[in-house]
Amino acid sequence: MAYDVIGDIHGRLDKFHALMLSLGYFESNNTYVPPAGRQAIFVGDLIDRGPEQVKLLQYVRRMVDAGHAHVVMGNHEFNAIAYVTEDPSAPHECLRVNKGESPKCAQNRRQHAAFLAQVGEGTPQHKEWIEWFRTLPLHLDLGGIRVAHAWWDAQSAALLDNAAHRDAVGRLTDDFLIESHRRKSPLKRARKIVTTGYEHKLPEGLFVTDKDGNKHDNARLAIWRHEAKHLRDIAIVPGGDTSILPDLTIDQLFPQGLQPVEGSPIFLGHYWFNANLSVETSKVAVLDWSAAHKGPLVAYRWDGEQHLSNDKFVSVNV
Repeated sequence: MAYDVIGDIHGRLDKFHALMLSLGYFESNNTYVPPAGRQAIFVGDLIDRGPEQVKLLQYVRRMVDAGHAHVVMGNHEFNAIAYVTEDPSAPHECLRVNKGESPKCAQNRRQHAAFLAQVGEGTPQHKEWIEWFRTLPLHLDLGGIRVAHAWWDAQSAALLDNAAHRDAVGRLTDDFLIESHRRKSPLKRARKIVTTGYEHKLPEGLFVTDKDGNKHDNARLAIWRHEAKHLRDIAIVPGGDTSILPDLTIDQLFPQGLQPVEGSPIFLGHYWFNANLSVETSKVAVLDWSAAHKGPLVAYRWDGEQHLSNDKFVSVNV
């Protein structure tokens, strides 16, 4: 099987349509059918921000139901589940806090507002999509390729694959959701690695500001850049300004060093890249190039190669 691995869409139905046609898929009965011998793989973050999230979800779900596509769970789908799952340790609050008046609650409501407005918060449609999100895999290992939203890690994948974390129809259990939010839980660490990746906590008082104007006290890390020498070589900072970062070496951050990726290629989303479209290494490709804003929606056409190349990207903008 050959795969078209597709980056974060965030409700941009217009770019989704354009990319499907560019890849040679044809529309039939409100879904897309791939060329013979191919399947689509979506790296997650279908929702939040964009104007047509429900229609996009309907198209993608029909593709999955027809056997034309796979979807891995992004951090936005996971957050959508946690947003409505009650926290037993905090009465009247959810695992992703949103009921109170704290800055974090306000930020979480703001980030999720477009999705809630489009599905209708608390409606049967809202609940139906949350149930579907709970069925999505947290990663995929398809033999020739590996796919996760933020990072693919063998140890984390094995921990997350425990059958006890899913109910009889394949939904993530409440116990899993609660444990994967518990401080210092190995399950929380594994879940965060695959959905949000590695991050470095910034010194007190330092923040990076994301594309939505929210401040974060951590920086995302491209740990696949195994030849890097300093934190600034692997930090992914909105706008690219790494001057605020402390002057730390890789040895200080990772005493065992960063190891080159071996085995099957890894495909990711999540990182909001905005420079020239290229693979990260011959084994790693990031497919999130800011389609939610002014960037292109990107796919990689994989045909069995074990070393990735730039000429296999397909991108569209509208």
